[in-house]
Amino acid sequence: MPERNIEFGRFGARGVRGHENVARQLDDLAGYIATPVTARRGLLARLHYLTRTVHARAAARAAGLTVTDRTLRAWLDGKRSPSMRNLQRIEQAYVTLRRENVARYLLARLNREGRGTRVEIHPLNQSQVDRTRQRFVEFRTLNVRHWDRIVDAWAAGDDRQMDEAWIDQVVDLGSQWGQYEYVTNIGFAA
Repeated sequence: MPERNIEFGRFGARGVRGHENVARQLDDLAGYIATPVTARRGLLARLHYLTRTVHARAAARAAGLTVTDRTLRAWLDGKRSPSMRNLQRIEQAYVTLRRENVARYLLARLNREGRGTRVEIHPLNQSQVDRTRQRFVEFRTLNVRHWDRIVDAWAAGDDRQMDEAWIDQVVDLGSQWGQYEYVTNIGFAA
């Protein structure tokens, strides 16, 4: 695409890729368990979420949590503790399953029967850039009507697809869409 930034931050500008902010906002809307997996309460909550149905157990195994039922029972009873590697696998399996379960619901809320959702785009931070090199970038809003590709890529955890899907939406800002590839924040509610 013509306006992709190659050397972002060379002159001191700061920001994050737009699709990363969208993913963070979708994660906030997904409503994950707040207690960390390293705490007993957080571990138990995640294990209950991952073991409550046959589908959840299959998803946990697909995400890399391949322990026996006996080990799971020992973790749930508090007789044994998972290793750091297994804690990471539990967290990854939980996030993957939660995204998969919430995606359809979020998609319906964001699309709003074709009306879409208003997105606020806060431009990149140029406070560290020399005055002569600063460009005029302003706060913009955009109504995104088709969230399908964005939510599907988020649920799958595919950054490249998420970036492409987000850029396809940002192009609607007009000829200056490349100025919003990196931003300080993107906000929307569902």
